[in-house]
Amino acid sequence: MNQNDSHTGSLAGVRILDMATVLAAPSGATLCADHGAQVVKLELPNGSDALRHMQPVKDGQPLWWKVANRGKKGITLDVRKPRGREIFLELIAGFDVLVENFRTGSLDRWGLDIETLHRVNPRLIVVRLTGFGQTGPYRQRAGFARVFEAMSGFTNLTGMPDGPPLHGNFPFGDSIAGVFCAFAIAAEIARLRADPQARGVEVDLAATEALFRLFDPLAVEHEQLGQVRHAVGNRTTYTAPSNMYCSQDGVYFTLVASSQAVYERLCQALGHPEWIDDPRFDTLPHRVQHMQALDSELECSFARLSFERVSALLDQFQVPFSKVYDIEDIKADAHFQSRQMIIRLADPEYGSLPAPCVVPRVVGRAMPVPHTGPAVGEHNAEVYATLGLDTGALDELRAQGVI
Repeated sequence: MNQNDSHTGSLAGVRILDMATVLAAPSGATLCADHGAQVVKLELPNGSDALRHMQPVKDGQPLWWKVANRGKKGITLDVRKPRGREIFLELIAGFDVLVENFRTGSLDRWGLDIETLHRVNPRLIVVRLTGFGQTGPYRQRAGFARVFEAMSGFTNLTGMPDGPPLHGNFPFGDSIAGVFCAFAIAAEIARLRADPQARGVEVDLAATEALFRLFDPLAVEHEQLGQVRHAVGNRTTYTAPSNMYCSQDGVYFTLVASSQAVYERLCQALGHPEWIDDPRFDTLPHRVQHMQALDSELECSFARLSFERVSALLDQFQVPFSKVYDIEDIKADAHFQSRQMIIRLADPEYGSLPAPCVVPRVVGRAMPVPHTGPAVGEHNAEVYATLGLDTGALDELRAQGVI
């Protein structure tokens, strides 16, 4: 029995067919699985999903795949083949949601257009997550996270002011789009639950738009003030102090003192109460105007203190800060340990593997720990049995390259 068959999460009973590849759309389905949805991962029979081959890989085992597709069952099916299309239409009749991320028009070419899908399942929610959406001049363009990040304005905000824009060592764009995917699914499921007569919809989710949605002030500050926001290193242009600093013993940490009360506590912590009434720093607008001078003062103060002393002072005066953590710091942090921010997923090859916890937590609700993502076609027999396909039929379909 799937762990989610008796799940207590808010999406328990929701069935999602995830036929998307790599990360953005599949991560949205994974977030739904975390909260009780029964998710079936559909792949091509050759297991060619690129995420199965992206690092980290150990002894041929796709570690990223295992944790990114946690909590899902796995089947194989080539819907481009006539028999594969027939099976797909039988299968989709029993699902609430279809998640796909193929180039715009691909499913139409395979005879799986929205009209056909809704004839089979009138209440089906079809989430199409692509780089640029189902309409517009770029609708046929391929896209990956770094492309979404660059075109949304995200990358333009990172890096040093005298250097090139910088990408991070992680596909943030995919993960952000995945959160919007999960949100879209949850919102549409809520609509269907509220109205038994409601029909399914087609959700057009553009990853570039998902990233741009994060940046509320960019358009309005450009129109009304003529400003184009650019990278300013570790500073910000909207509040101060807010920067990266370094202690005497070489530990980098970030600090934010946006509100007047926190700023005044920071001044007290560092033994400089005179900064509170300094006309350059006495208000937030003044601190932003003179942020370089303020940062120079702070950098000198922190450079004389060990990080242990910095931590003690900032904690004592309740100033928000953090050392820049790597995964070893995260694992060692007592707070994260107490909340079990890293959980262990049951895995057939390794016994268990570490992964981030289920987010968000619902107070008083025990959330089952997912298992790792499935092997290629791991649940073919179980899932296809619901369509009356026995071992002999599956063997024949396998020989034909259908599953």
